[in-house]
Amino acid sequence: MQRSVLVDRNVQQKLCSILSFMNSKTKRIVKYTVYSIGALALLGTCALALFLNGRQFGKMPEGARLERIKKSPNYKDGEFANQSPTTLMTGEKSQLQNIWEFMVNKVADLTPVRAIPTKNTVLTSLPLEDDLIVWLGHSSLFLQLDGKRIVVDPVLVSASPVSFVNKPFPGADRYTPSDIPPIDLLLLTHDHWDHLDYQTMLDLKDRIKSVVCPLGVGAHLEYWGFDPKLIQEVDWNETRQIDASIKLTALPARHFSGRGLTSNQTLWTAYMLQSSFGNLFLSGDTGYDIHFKAIKKQFPTIDFAVMENGQYNEDWNLIHMMPDDLVKAVDELRPTRFMTVHNSKYALARHAWYDPMQKIAQAAAENSLPVQTPQIGEVLLLQDSTQPFSNWWEVAE
Repeated sequence: MQRSVLVDRNVQQKLCSILSFMNSKTKRIVKYTVYSIGALALLGTCALALFLNGRQFGKMPEGARLERIKKSPNYKDGEFANQSPTTLMTGEKSQLQNIWEFMVNKVADLTPVRAIPTKNTVLTSLPLEDDLIVWLGHSSLFLQLDGKRIVVDPVLVSASPVSFVNKPFPGADRYTPSDIPPIDLLLLTHDHWDHLDYQTMLDLKDRIKSVVCPLGVGAHLEYWGFDPKLIQEVDWNETRQIDASIKLTALPARHFSGRGLTSNQTLWTAYMLQSSFGNLFLSGDTGYDIHFKAIKKQFPTIDFAVMENGQYNEDWNLIHMMPDDLVKAVDELRPTRFMTVHNSKYALARHAWYDPMQKIAQAAAENSLPVQTPQIGEVLLLQDSTQPFSNWWEVAE
Protein backbone atom coordinates (compact mmCIF):
# COMPACT_ATOMS: atom_id res chain seq x y z
CA MET A 1 0.00 0.00 0.00
CA GLN A 2 2.83 2.40 0.94
CA ARG A 3 4.60 1.76 -2.36
CA SER A 4 1.32 2.37 -4.24
CA VAL A 5 0.92 5.76 -2.52
CA LEU A 6 4.50 6.72 -3.44
CA VAL A 7 3.90 5.76 -7.08
CA ASP A 8 0.70 7.82 -7.15
CA ARG A 9 2.56 10.81 -5.71
CA ASN A 10 5.34 10.45 -8.28
CA VAL A 11 2.79 10.38 -11.10
CA GLN A 12 1.06 13.46 -9.68
CA GLN A 13 4.39 15.30 -9.40
CA LYS A 14 5.28 14.49 -13.02
CA LEU A 15 1.88 15.66 -14.23
CA CYS A 16 2.23 18.89 -12.25
CA SER A 17 5.70 19.40 -13.73
CA ILE A 18 4.34 18.94 -17.26
CA LEU A 19 1.38 21.24 -16.63
CA SER A 20 3.66 23.98 -15.24
CA PHE A 21 5.13 24.49 -18.74
CA MET A 22 1.69 24.91 -20.34
CA ASN A 23 -0.29 28.10 -20.73
CA SER A 24 -3.82 28.28 -19.33
CA LYS A 25 -5.51 27.51 -22.69
CA THR A 26 -3.39 24.42 -23.24
CA LYS A 27 -4.06 23.31 -19.69
CA ARG A 28 -7.80 23.58 -20.28
CA ILE A 29 -7.55 21.52 -23.48
CA VAL A 30 -5.51 18.83 -21.72
CA LYS A 31 -7.89 18.89 -18.78
CA TYR A 32 -11.00 18.49 -20.94
CA THR A 33 -9.32 15.80 -23.06
CA VAL A 34 -8.45 13.79 -19.96
CA TYR A 35 -11.99 14.22 -18.63
CA SER A 36 -13.46 13.18 -21.98
CA ILE A 37 -11.30 10.07 -22.20
CA GLY A 38 -12.23 9.18 -18.63
CA ALA A 39 -15.92 9.70 -19.32
CA LEU A 40 -15.77 7.58 -22.49
CA ALA A 41 -13.93 4.84 -20.62
CA LEU A 42 -16.56 4.91 -17.90
CA LEU A 43 -19.38 4.80 -20.41
CA GLY A 44 -17.69 1.95 -22.26
CA THR A 45 -17.27 0.00 -19.04
CA CYS A 46 -20.92 0.56 -18.11
CA ALA A 47 -22.08 -0.44 -21.59
CA LEU A 48 -19.98 -3.62 -21.48
CA ALA A 49 -21.34 -4.47 -18.03
CA LEU A 50 -24.92 -3.97 -19.22
CA PHE A 51 -24.25 -6.08 -22.33
CA LEU A 52 -22.71 -8.94 -20.34
CA ASN A 53 -25.71 -8.88 -18.02
CA GLY A 54 -28.14 -9.30 -20.92
CA ARG A 55 -30.60 -12.17 -20.61
CA GLN A 56 -29.05 -13.95 -23.58
CA PHE A 57 -25.97 -14.70 -21.47
CA GLY A 58 -28.07 -16.81 -19.13
CA LYS A 59 -27.46 -17.34 -15.45
CA MET A 60 -24.76 -18.97 -13.35
CA PRO A 61 -25.70 -21.95 -11.16
CA GLU A 62 -26.56 -21.10 -7.58
CA GLY A 63 -28.33 -22.47 -4.52
CA ALA A 64 -29.26 -26.16 -4.55
CA ARG A 65 -28.07 -26.49 -8.16
CA LEU A 66 -24.60 -25.25 -7.23
CA GLU A 67 -24.46 -27.52 -4.20
CA ARG A 68 -25.20 -30.51 -6.41
CA ILE A 69 -22.48 -29.40 -8.83
CA LYS A 70 -19.95 -29.21 -6.02
CA LYS A 71 -20.58 -32.90 -5.25
CA SER A 72 -19.74 -33.96 -8.80
CA PRO A 73 -16.46 -35.89 -9.13
CA ASN A 74 -15.86 -33.85 -12.30
CA TYR A 75 -15.98 -30.52 -10.44
CA LYS A 76 -12.56 -29.65 -9.08
CA ASP A 77 -11.07 -26.46 -7.62
CA GLY A 78 -14.18 -24.44 -8.37
CA GLU A 79 -14.81 -25.57 -11.96
CA PHE A 80 -15.57 -28.58 -14.13
CA ALA A 81 -12.53 -30.39 -15.50
CA ASN A 82 -11.81 -32.89 -18.28
CA GLN A 83 -10.57 -36.40 -17.60
CA SER A 84 -7.11 -35.44 -18.88
CA PRO A 85 -5.35 -32.10 -18.32
CA THR A 86 -6.59 -29.79 -21.05
CA THR A 87 -5.13 -26.46 -22.10
CA LEU A 88 -7.55 -24.31 -24.04
CA MET A 89 -4.92 -22.78 -26.33
CA THR A 90 -2.16 -25.24 -27.20
CA GLY A 91 -0.10 -22.99 -29.48
CA GLU A 92 2.21 -20.15 -28.54
CA LYS A 93 -0.40 -17.51 -29.36
CA SER A 94 -2.86 -16.17 -26.83
CA GLN A 95 -6.60 -16.45 -27.30
CA LEU A 96 -6.74 -12.74 -28.19
CA GLN A 97 -3.99 -13.20 -30.80
CA ASN A 98 -5.93 -16.06 -32.38
CA ILE A 99 -9.11 -13.99 -32.47
CA TRP A 100 -7.24 -11.07 -34.05
CA GLU A 101 -5.61 -13.27 -36.70
CA PHE A 102 -8.96 -14.85 -37.50
CA MET A 103 -10.45 -11.39 -38.03
CA VAL A 104 -7.67 -9.91 -40.17
CA ASN A 105 -5.94 -12.82 -41.92
CA LYS A 106 -7.45 -14.02 -45.19
CA VAL A 107 -8.27 -17.73 -45.34
CA ALA A 108 -8.87 -19.34 -48.73
CA ASP A 109 -12.45 -20.62 -49.11
CA LEU A 110 -13.39 -19.76 -45.55
CA THR A 111 -16.96 -19.31 -46.79
CA PRO A 112 -18.69 -20.92 -49.80
CA VAL A 113 -19.01 -19.00 -53.08
CA ARG A 114 -22.44 -20.53 -53.68
CA ALA A 115 -25.32 -21.38 -51.37
CA ILE A 116 -24.97 -24.60 -49.41
CA PRO A 117 -27.18 -27.23 -51.09
CA THR A 118 -29.96 -28.40 -48.79
CA LYS A 119 -33.17 -30.44 -48.80
CA ASN A 120 -36.48 -28.85 -47.87
CA THR A 121 -37.87 -31.60 -45.65
CA VAL A 122 -41.06 -30.69 -43.80
CA LEU A 123 -40.38 -32.13 -40.36
CA THR A 124 -44.04 -32.26 -39.35
CA SER A 125 -44.79 -34.56 -42.30
CA LEU A 126 -42.32 -37.31 -41.35
CA PRO A 127 -44.03 -40.57 -40.28
CA LEU A 128 -43.49 -40.99 -36.54
CA GLU A 129 -42.88 -44.72 -36.94
CA ASP A 130 -39.68 -44.00 -38.90
CA ASP A 131 -36.43 -43.88 -36.90
CA LEU A 132 -34.44 -41.10 -38.54
CA ILE A 133 -32.06 -38.16 -38.30
CA VAL A 134 -32.35 -34.81 -40.07
CA TRP A 135 -29.33 -32.54 -39.86
CA LEU A 136 -30.48 -28.95 -39.34
CA GLY A 137 -26.98 -27.46 -39.82
CA HIS A 138 -23.88 -27.14 -37.61
CA SER A 139 -24.60 -29.43 -34.61
CA SER A 140 -28.39 -29.10 -34.63
CA LEU A 141 -30.28 -32.36 -35.17
CA PHE A 142 -33.88 -33.53 -35.43
CA LEU A 143 -34.30 -37.19 -34.44
CA GLN A 144 -37.18 -39.62 -34.35
CA LEU A 145 -36.77 -42.73 -32.20
CA ASP A 146 -39.58 -45.10 -31.24
CA GLY A 147 -42.20 -42.50 -32.10
CA LYS A 148 -40.55 -39.72 -30.08
CA ARG A 149 -39.29 -36.45 -31.53
CA ILE A 150 -35.90 -35.37 -30.17
CA VAL A 151 -34.04 -32.15 -30.98
CA VAL A 152 -30.32 -31.78 -30.21
CA ASP A 153 -28.56 -28.40 -29.76
CA PRO A 154 -30.97 -26.38 -31.92
CA VAL A 155 -29.29 -23.14 -33.03
CA LEU A 156 -31.74 -21.75 -35.56
CA VAL A 157 -31.53 -17.98 -35.01
CA SER A 158 -28.09 -16.85 -33.82
CA ALA A 159 -24.84 -18.53 -32.79
CA SER A 160 -23.49 -15.49 -30.94
CA PRO A 161 -24.67 -12.81 -28.49
CA VAL A 162 -24.99 -10.33 -31.37
CA SER A 163 -26.67 -11.11 -34.68
CA PHE A 164 -23.94 -9.68 -36.93
CA VAL A 165 -21.26 -12.09 -35.63
CA ASN A 166 -21.02 -15.75 -36.76
CA LYS A 167 -23.55 -15.31 -39.52
CA PRO A 168 -24.56 -18.59 -41.20
CA PHE A 169 -23.52 -19.46 -44.73
CA PRO A 170 -26.18 -18.83 -47.40
CA GLY A 171 -28.46 -21.85 -47.62
CA ALA A 172 -27.28 -23.35 -44.32
CA ASP A 173 -29.89 -21.32 -42.46
CA ARG A 174 -32.83 -23.10 -44.12
CA TYR A 175 -34.41 -24.19 -40.83
CA THR A 176 -35.91 -21.78 -38.30
CA PRO A 177 -37.75 -22.42 -35.02
CA SER A 178 -41.09 -22.27 -36.85
CA ASP A 179 -40.13 -25.44 -38.75
CA ILE A 180 -39.81 -27.53 -35.58
CA PRO A 181 -42.83 -29.62 -34.53
CA PRO A 182 -43.72 -30.30 -30.87
CA ILE A 183 -40.69 -31.87 -29.17
CA ASP A 184 -40.76 -34.80 -26.78
CA LEU A 185 -37.15 -34.25 -25.69
CA LEU A 186 -34.73 -31.36 -26.01
CA LEU A 187 -31.15 -32.59 -25.63
CA LEU A 188 -28.34 -30.10 -24.96
CA THR A 189 -24.63 -30.98 -24.93
CA HIS A 190 -23.25 -27.73 -23.45
CA ASP A 191 -23.92 -24.02 -23.18
CA HIS A 192 -21.69 -22.48 -25.88
CA TRP A 193 -23.47 -20.02 -28.18
CA ASP A 194 -23.25 -22.31 -31.21
CA HIS A 195 -25.07 -25.04 -29.25
CA LEU A 196 -27.44 -23.10 -27.01
CA ASP A 197 -29.29 -20.28 -28.78
CA TYR A 198 -31.26 -17.92 -26.55
CA GLN A 199 -33.82 -16.88 -29.16
CA THR A 200 -34.34 -20.44 -30.39
CA MET A 201 -34.98 -21.50 -26.81
CA LEU A 202 -37.58 -18.79 -26.35
CA ASP A 203 -39.29 -19.71 -29.60
CA LEU A 204 -39.38 -23.45 -28.84
CA LYS A 205 -40.08 -23.27 -25.09
CA ASP A 206 -43.82 -23.94 -25.27
CA ARG A 207 -43.34 -26.89 -27.66
CA ILE A 208 -40.91 -28.82 -25.46
CA LYS A 209 -42.18 -31.60 -23.18
CA SER A 210 -38.88 -32.41 -21.44
CA VAL A 211 -35.22 -31.39 -21.36
CA VAL A 212 -32.02 -33.25 -20.56
CA CYS A 213 -28.87 -31.17 -20.23
CA PRO A 214 -25.50 -31.27 -18.44
CA LEU A 215 -25.10 -30.11 -14.85
CA GLY A 216 -25.65 -26.37 -14.49
CA VAL A 217 -27.10 -25.70 -17.94
CA GLY A 218 -30.61 -25.81 -16.49
CA ALA A 219 -29.89 -22.48 -14.77
CA HIS A 220 -29.93 -20.74 -18.16
CA LEU A 221 -33.18 -22.40 -19.15
CA GLU A 222 -34.98 -21.57 -15.91
CA TYR A 223 -33.79 -17.96 -16.20
CA TRP A 224 -35.34 -17.90 -19.68
CA GLY A 225 -38.70 -19.10 -18.42
CA PHE A 226 -38.56 -22.90 -18.72
CA ASP A 227 -40.55 -24.88 -16.18
CA PRO A 228 -37.99 -26.42 -13.75
CA LYS A 229 -40.11 -29.59 -13.60
CA LEU A 230 -39.30 -30.28 -17.27
CA ILE A 231 -35.53 -30.10 -16.83
CA GLN A 232 -33.26 -32.99 -15.88
CA GLU A 233 -29.56 -32.23 -15.41
CA VAL A 234 -27.06 -35.05 -15.74
CA ASP A 235 -23.46 -35.75 -14.80
CA TRP A 236 -21.18 -38.06 -16.77
CA ASN A 237 -22.24 -41.72 -16.61
CA GLU A 238 -25.68 -40.92 -15.22
CA THR A 239 -28.67 -42.47 -16.99
CA ARG A 240 -32.26 -41.36 -17.56
CA GLN A 241 -35.18 -43.45 -18.76
CA ILE A 242 -36.85 -41.18 -21.31
CA ASP A 243 -39.78 -43.55 -21.77
CA ALA A 244 -40.40 -47.31 -21.77
CA SER A 245 -38.14 -47.91 -24.79
CA ILE A 246 -35.59 -45.05 -24.77
CA LYS A 247 -32.73 -44.86 -22.29
CA LEU A 248 -30.16 -42.07 -22.21
CA THR A 249 -26.64 -42.12 -20.74
CA ALA A 250 -24.52 -39.00 -20.36
CA LEU A 251 -20.90 -39.69 -21.27
CA PRO A 252 -17.60 -37.79 -21.03
CA ALA A 253 -16.32 -35.39 -23.67
CA ARG A 254 -13.19 -33.23 -23.76
CA HIS A 255 -14.22 -29.60 -24.06
CA PHE A 256 -15.12 -26.56 -21.95
CA SER A 257 -18.15 -24.34 -21.31
CA GLY A 258 -19.31 -20.79 -20.69
CA ARG A 259 -21.29 -17.97 -22.28
CA GLY A 260 -19.50 -14.97 -20.75
CA LEU A 261 -16.25 -14.17 -19.00
CA THR A 262 -16.37 -17.15 -16.63
CA SER A 263 -15.72 -20.64 -17.97
CA ASN A 264 -16.44 -24.19 -16.87
CA GLN A 265 -19.22 -23.53 -14.36
CA THR A 266 -21.49 -25.87 -16.33
CA LEU A 267 -20.68 -29.33 -17.65
CA TRP A 268 -20.27 -30.51 -21.27
CA THR A 269 -21.24 -34.00 -22.33
CA ALA A 270 -21.73 -36.70 -24.95
CA TYR A 271 -24.77 -38.98 -24.98
CA MET A 272 -25.75 -42.53 -25.82
CA LEU A 273 -29.39 -43.03 -26.78
CA GLN A 274 -30.59 -46.63 -26.51
CA SER A 275 -33.84 -47.55 -28.23
CA SER A 276 -35.38 -50.37 -30.25
CA PHE A 277 -33.18 -49.17 -33.13
CA GLY A 278 -30.02 -49.82 -31.14
CA ASN A 279 -27.29 -47.61 -29.65
CA LEU A 280 -26.98 -44.09 -31.08
CA PHE A 281 -23.94 -42.08 -29.93
CA LEU A 282 -23.73 -38.28 -29.94
CA SER A 283 -20.14 -37.12 -29.40
CA GLY A 284 -20.89 -33.46 -28.62
CA ASP A 285 -18.02 -31.02 -28.98
CA THR A 286 -14.85 -32.84 -27.99
CA GLY A 287 -11.16 -33.23 -28.46
CA TYR A 288 -9.63 -36.67 -28.73
CA ASP A 289 -9.01 -38.41 -25.41
CA ILE A 290 -9.22 -41.65 -23.44
CA HIS A 291 -13.01 -41.49 -23.24
CA PHE A 292 -13.59 -43.02 -26.68
CA LYS A 293 -12.02 -46.35 -25.72
CA ALA A 294 -13.94 -46.30 -22.44
CA ILE A 295 -17.23 -45.65 -24.25
CA LYS A 296 -16.58 -48.56 -26.61
CA LYS A 297 -15.89 -50.82 -23.62
CA GLN A 298 -19.12 -49.69 -21.96
CA PHE A 299 -21.14 -50.02 -25.20
CA PRO A 300 -19.55 -52.74 -27.36
CA THR A 301 -22.13 -52.19 -30.11
CA ILE A 302 -22.65 -48.67 -31.49
CA ASP A 303 -25.17 -48.81 -34.30
CA PHE A 304 -24.85 -45.17 -35.32
CA ALA A 305 -22.62 -42.29 -34.26
CA VAL A 306 -22.86 -38.54 -34.79
CA MET A 307 -19.31 -37.20 -34.56
CA GLU A 308 -17.96 -33.67 -34.22
CA ASN A 309 -15.99 -32.64 -37.31
CA GLY A 310 -14.99 -29.04 -37.91
CA GLN A 311 -13.89 -25.73 -36.37
CA TYR A 312 -10.54 -27.35 -35.57
CA ASN A 313 -7.07 -25.81 -35.44
CA GLU A 314 -3.68 -26.87 -34.12
CA ASP A 315 -3.84 -23.91 -31.72
CA TRP A 316 -6.80 -25.52 -29.89
CA ASN A 317 -6.37 -29.19 -30.79
CA LEU A 318 -7.27 -30.53 -27.35
CA ILE A 319 -10.85 -29.23 -27.36
CA HIS A 320 -11.80 -29.98 -30.99
CA MET A 321 -10.68 -33.06 -32.89
CA MET A 322 -8.30 -32.58 -35.77
CA PRO A 323 -9.12 -34.67 -38.90
CA ASP A 324 -6.68 -37.43 -37.91
CA ASP A 325 -8.16 -37.46 -34.40
CA LEU A 326 -11.62 -38.02 -35.83
CA VAL A 327 -10.40 -41.04 -37.79
CA LYS A 328 -8.75 -42.39 -34.64
CA ALA A 329 -11.94 -41.87 -32.60
CA VAL A 330 -14.09 -43.59 -35.22
CA ASP A 331 -11.61 -46.48 -35.34
CA GLU A 332 -11.87 -46.88 -31.56
CA LEU A 333 -15.67 -46.59 -31.41
CA ARG A 334 -16.21 -48.76 -34.52
CA PRO A 335 -19.80 -47.66 -35.15
CA THR A 336 -21.80 -49.56 -37.76
CA ARG A 337 -22.38 -46.20 -39.49
CA PHE A 338 -21.65 -42.57 -38.66
CA MET A 339 -22.15 -39.02 -39.86
CA THR A 340 -20.36 -35.81 -38.91
CA VAL A 341 -21.58 -32.38 -37.79
CA HIS A 342 -20.20 -29.06 -36.48
CA ASN A 343 -19.37 -27.88 -39.99
CA SER A 344 -20.77 -26.19 -43.11
CA LYS A 345 -22.84 -23.47 -41.43
CA TYR A 346 -20.46 -21.12 -39.59
CA ALA A 347 -16.82 -20.08 -39.98
CA LEU A 348 -15.51 -20.52 -36.44
CA ALA A 349 -11.98 -21.64 -37.36
CA ARG A 350 -9.33 -20.93 -39.97
CA HIS A 351 -9.98 -23.75 -42.41
CA ALA A 352 -11.80 -23.91 -45.73
CA TRP A 353 -15.51 -24.39 -45.09
CA TYR A 354 -15.55 -27.72 -46.98
CA ASP A 355 -12.35 -29.07 -45.40
CA PRO A 356 -14.06 -31.20 -42.69
CA MET A 357 -16.34 -33.00 -45.15
CA GLN A 358 -13.64 -33.39 -47.78
CA LYS A 359 -11.15 -34.85 -45.32
CA ILE A 360 -13.53 -37.35 -43.72
CA ALA A 361 -14.76 -38.49 -47.15
CA GLN A 362 -11.16 -39.04 -48.24
CA ALA A 363 -10.30 -40.86 -45.00
CA ALA A 364 -13.41 -43.00 -45.37
CA ALA A 365 -12.39 -44.01 -48.90
CA GLU A 366 -8.85 -44.84 -47.80
CA ASN A 367 -9.78 -46.69 -44.60
CA SER A 368 -13.20 -48.17 -45.47
CA LEU A 369 -14.97 -46.07 -42.85
CA PRO A 370 -18.80 -46.33 -42.91
CA VAL A 371 -19.50 -42.59 -43.16
CA GLN A 372 -22.81 -41.21 -44.41
CA THR A 373 -23.02 -37.66 -45.70
CA PRO A 374 -26.58 -36.26 -45.67
CA GLN A 375 -27.20 -32.67 -46.70
CA ILE A 376 -28.83 -30.23 -44.33
CA GLY A 377 -32.50 -31.21 -44.35
CA GLU A 378 -31.95 -34.62 -45.93
CA VAL A 379 -33.61 -37.52 -44.11
CA LEU A 380 -31.22 -40.23 -42.94
CA LEU A 381 -33.17 -43.43 -42.23
CA LEU A 382 -31.55 -45.26 -39.34
CA GLN A 383 -32.99 -48.59 -40.36
CA ASP A 384 -31.70 -48.33 -43.96
CA SER A 385 -27.97 -49.05 -44.16
CA THR A 386 -27.96 -48.91 -47.98
CA GLN A 387 -29.27 -45.35 -48.34
CA PRO A 388 -27.01 -43.43 -50.79
CA PHE A 389 -25.69 -39.89 -50.19
CA SER A 390 -23.72 -37.50 -52.38
CA ASN A 391 -20.58 -35.39 -52.00
CA TRP A 392 -22.80 -32.31 -51.87
CA TRP A 393 -20.02 -30.00 -50.59
CA GLU A 394 -18.27 -30.24 -53.96
CA VAL A 395 -21.21 -28.42 -55.58
CA ALA A 396 -20.80 -25.34 -53.40
CA GLU A 397 -16.99 -25.04 -53.43
